[in-house]
Parts: sequence; C-alpha cells; structure tokens
Amino acid sequence: MTAVASQATDPACAALFAALDRAPMTWRHYLVWLAASGGALTDGWSVSTLGLALPLLKNDFALTPTMIGLFGSALLFGAVTGAWAGGLLADRYGRKRLLLADMALVAIAAGLVASASAPWVIIAGQFLIGVAIGADFPTSAAYVSEMTPRRTRSRMTVATIAMQSVGMIAAALAALLVLKLDPARADWRIMFAGQGVLALVFLGLRALTPESLRWLAVHGEMPRALALLPLFSTTIDNASASAASSAPAAGNDASAAGHGASAAGLGLLFGKAYRARTTLAALPWTLMDVGTYGVGLFTPVILGAFHLQARDAGAIGADIVDAEGSAAVDLFLLLGFLASIWAVPRFGRIPMQVAGFAGMALGMLLLLFATLAGDGAGAHLTLVMIGFILFNFTMNLGPNATTFTLPPTLFPTAVRGAASGFAAGCAKVGATLGAFVVPQLQAAAGLSGVIALMVLISVAGLVSTGWLAHEVNEEGALEE
Repeated sequence: MTAVASQATDPACAALFAALDRAPMTWRHYLVWLAASGGALTDGWSVSTLGLALPLLKNDFALTPTMIGLFGSALLFGAVTGAWAGGLLADRYGRKRLLLADMALVAIAAGLVASASAPWVIIAGQFLIGVAIGADFPTSAAYVSEMTPRRTRSRMTVATIAMQSVGMIAAALAALLVLKLDPARADWRIMFAGQGVLALVFLGLRALTPESLRWLAVHGEMPRALALLPLFSTTIDNASASAASSAPAAGNDASAAGHGASAAGLGLLFGKAYRARTTLAALPWTLMDVGTYGVGLFTPVILGAFHLQARDAGAIGADIVDAEGSAAVDLFLLLGFLASIWAVPRFGRIPMQVAGFAGMALGMLLLLFATLAGDGAGAHLTLVMIGFILFNFTMNLGPNATTFTLPPTLFPTAVRGAASGFAAGCAKVGATLGAFVVPQLQAAAGLSGVIALMVLISVAGLVSTGWLAHEVNEEGALEE
C-alpha cells in the first residue's frame, strides 16, 4: 500500500492534482472527452450493427443457434480479455498509448469482418473488436476522470458512457440508410465497414490529445505534466513547481512506485483496503451487463419474435422493419443517458443505480406479462414497447452510467486502470454469458424464460448495490 499512498502525500503530486481539480472547463477538456468517448460510441455501434446484421448473415451463411451465439459472445469474450489486460497496460504504459492502439485495432478488425468469406472470419474479427473495446473502457474511464475538473467530473464520465447509446442509434440509422438506398443481402459488409471508418476518425482525434497529467506525475514525469498544465488554463504555485522540477530523484521514486503498484495490480484490489470497493465496482456491473447485452444485442431478434417483423417482406424488408424498431427502442437508451447526466451528480451514484435496477426489473415484468398473457404477446404490442422502453431508459438513467463511473473514482491513479479494467472485464464476462445464453434459452424455454432471467438479474443488481453502498466516496472526488 505504500506505493499507492505515496501519491497523495507527495506535495508536488498533491499540488498538481488540486490544480487539475479546480481548473475551469475549457475546449481542451471537451476535446479530451470527445476523443475518449470513441470507445463507448464504437461499442454501441458494434452491438447494434451485429444485431441488425444477423438476419442478413443468416441468408449468406448456414447459421445454427450456437453459431449465432458465438458471433455475439466472441465480441464480448474479446472484451473480457481486453479489459483485464488493457487496464493493467494503461497503468504501466500510459492512457494515450492504449487509446491509440485500441482504435487502430478496431479499424483493422472491422475491415476483416467486412471482407469475410466464412463465419469463422467474422468470429475472429468480432473477437479482435471486442479486445479493443474492452481495453478502451477502463482506459477512457480513467483518462476522463483524471483530466476533467472535479465539479464536472461526474457529468463528463457519465457523458462518456452515454456515447454508447449514440453509437447504437447511429448504427441503426446508418443501417436503415444502407438498406433503403441499396437493398442487398450483402449490406452487412457496408455496416461493418462503417465501424472501421468511425474508428479511424477517433484515432485522429486521440492523436491530438495529451497524456494524462496525473499518470505522468505518478510515473516520474512531473516536468512534462507541469509543461502541459497551462493548456488546461490552470497552474500550481511557484514553490510547488520549483520543488517538483528540482527533485528528479523523487520523480524516479514515483515512477518506480507507480510501476510497482501497476505490477501488484489485482493483488492490491483484493487487499483489505480495497476488497469491498472492488466488489462494488465489479458485481453490479457484471449483473447489469448480462441484461444489457443479452437484451440489447438481440433486440431485433426479440422484436421479430413479438411479431413486429414484416414477415412477408423477405430478409431485407424484415431487417428494415427490425432496424426501425431497434432505432425507436434505442432512442430511449440515449434519453436515459441524457437524464443521467443531470440526475447522477444531483442525486448520487448509489441512489440512481438502485432506482435504475428497479426500473429494469419492472420493464422486464411488463414484457413477461405480455408473453404469458393468454391472448398472446401480439395482442399487447404497446405493453411490449413500454417494457422495452422502461428497461432501456432506467438502465441508462442508473446502472449503465453509474457502474462506469464508480471504478475510476474509488481507486488511486497507479491502479485506476487495473481496477477499472477488472470491473469492466467482469462485466464483459456477464455480457458474454448474456449474449450466448439468450439465443439458447429462447430456443429452449421461449421468450418468457429469457425475460424471467432478466427480472432476476435486475433484482440481484439492486440488492448487491445496496449491500455495498457504504464504500462510495464523495461525489466528484478521486481516490488518491
């Protein structure tokens, strides 16, 4: 614990951290946020695109339910690997290096999927995309938290994950455009190619941003951090600046301490001091992602099963109708996130997480009623849409925003990436299970089995959040 504790007690680091906390919000802060948000946006694009491409892929390839499950689970299993490794690498080598590398990997892998001639190529490409997105989650969360002022930190970190829903809606609208302008069974290739282009755009934006000043300070590069500080319209007092620039030995010690903390990584997270915080960061997020990806990835398929599909229109026509339904449902993901940008800083992360899980359970209960009604789900389409909307809105109003913001605030800079990566990796394990189990469970037990599982998952998320709520720190504060 001494390596981690040294960050808060080192006067130069403390002065730099205080200056970053009190800085005014400038256009450079917004550029940092926009560039870092590319991973969340690309994640949403990936989930929506894969869900909308599945009906077309079924016509190009002979796909079994197991193969369909592998398409989604490959993306998410890759995210597990990427999150766990990416968080540790971001702590050791820096936030910016990882942010550049993962967008480059998304661009390459999306090109691989778009040009695939066999299902295994698509699975391999989805795995690589998942690795990149998984690495991006902890890195972007740490980066935005470390670079934004305290008074706007909660809003900006929530706004970062909010871009996930922007990506989902953008992908649905792009798919609609492609399908209507040039209806063809190979349109799925254009959808995936669009993801590669998107990644290249964010790669360019990230090249314009600096390394995290907090990371530089902790890793013995205080002079470089001080040189970058004026870019964000803030300074430290002359005495602190002079002490920092005239103490290279202390800087080297800080670097060694930072690397040591990174190397300790997961061991520190499960020590007595951080064990409960690690559980709070990981368990509710894992439960939420079972529902988020289990429902979100297969929204077009589930809507189709509820007879919202144009069954006589062929594969392309049906996919257009499903894309329209998905876009309408996904719009409430965005509205939930927009509401969370206001609600989370105002009411707190834990109250909003509890309320969100409760709303998710209620939304799924409405769907369960529709599926079990004697006259069939088709007679309750309004209730079906309300259930989906309530699930999506409250999920993003609460847990999908708060679970992303908790890990980077509860752990110090030297292990912030590792903590965020572990939590995100655990969440992607839940997402992988959700993506793989949903089609199997639907085939075995019908939609009612899927929806009943989502009710139980939502209730478990609510209970686990309340159980560990005492571990949350002050709103907007970073543990150092």
